[in-house]
Amino acid sequence: MSAAAPGKSAPRFAFEEILYEKKDGVARVTINRPAAYNALTAETLREMISAFRDAASNDTVAVVVLTGTGDKAFCAGGDAREFSSEFLRRPRNFWKWQGLLLEALELFRHVGKPTIARINGAVAGGGNDWNLAADLAVAADHARFTQGGTSVGLVDAMGSTQWLPLVIGERRAREMLLTGDEVTADQALAWGLVNQVVPYRQLDRAVNSLAKKLMQKFPETLRYTRQQLNFWKDLAWSMTAGHARDWLAVHAASWEPLEGVQAFVEKRPPDVRAIRERAARGGSSEFLWGPPTRTCDECGAKGIPEIFDYCGKCGSKLK
Repeated sequence: MSAAAPGKSAPRFAFEEILYEKKDGVARVTINRPAAYNALTAETLREMISAFRDAASNDTVAVVVLTGTGDKAFCAGGDAREFSSEFLRRPRNFWKWQGLLLEALELFRHVGKPTIARINGAVAGGGNDWNLAADLAVAADHARFTQGGTSVGLVDAMGSTQWLPLVIGERRAREMLLTGDEVTADQALAWGLVNQVVPYRQLDRAVNSLAKKLMQKFPETLRYTRQQLNFWKDLAWSMTAGHARDWLAVHAASWEPLEGVQAFVEKRPPDVRAIRERAARGGSSEFLWGPPTRTCDECGAKGIPEIFDYCGKCGSKLK
């Protein structure tokens, strides 16, 4: 039986939202959306999946490096504009997006070679999932880490809620996830969120040095060591990721992400107070205009929100 054929050369992939390079034993995957702070669209995730599959099957690849374009952001998590224009209107498509994220993270974590997160700038929300999923991380000294889900009506419920307590400890994880406060690169180093912090101009040198060190180790023992080290992350992930995927999709149709994400896109503070006051008056944060419980006696339309006074189909006053 012949040996497996090596993966395709990177140029044949014709990626649009990532850059993929294989050179000197290192596969580099670069999220290439700097105008959006390297946020992830569905297409970005599809391209990352293809790149990770290729890196896993290519025996010339010894180390995988993940980074973002430019010096402003490593990854800002999911793309807020895609969420606002697509997922708020069709939450089922957010479930599909989450499926792509799950697949991409699984492939990256189980790529069979050591992985390095090259933190070139801000790491926000779900962007930290990729830092946490990597074996090692080297950050530029201007990098900042934030888990802002509670500020935009979402929950960082994929890698961050499962893995952050394992990496930096329970109390620090709760502080990051509940308050959304920014963590500096030096603080991240002290907490164990990254392995090294260097000036930005030295970032590539530090990453390349670490990659060369890893390439001097035996590949099969590296692979199995990684498999053993993944045990607790795998356990937490398998118990919660599917639940998070379903809940996040359902939650996408509620007031919190509608207000939070639109406020983020519009660059204004979210009106959290209005949502709390609505709940205090007996209103609902789960349904935009109350449960869809009313029926129009005139035209028979069903599923009308309970606080509506008029039918949205025929315009008749509701009784």
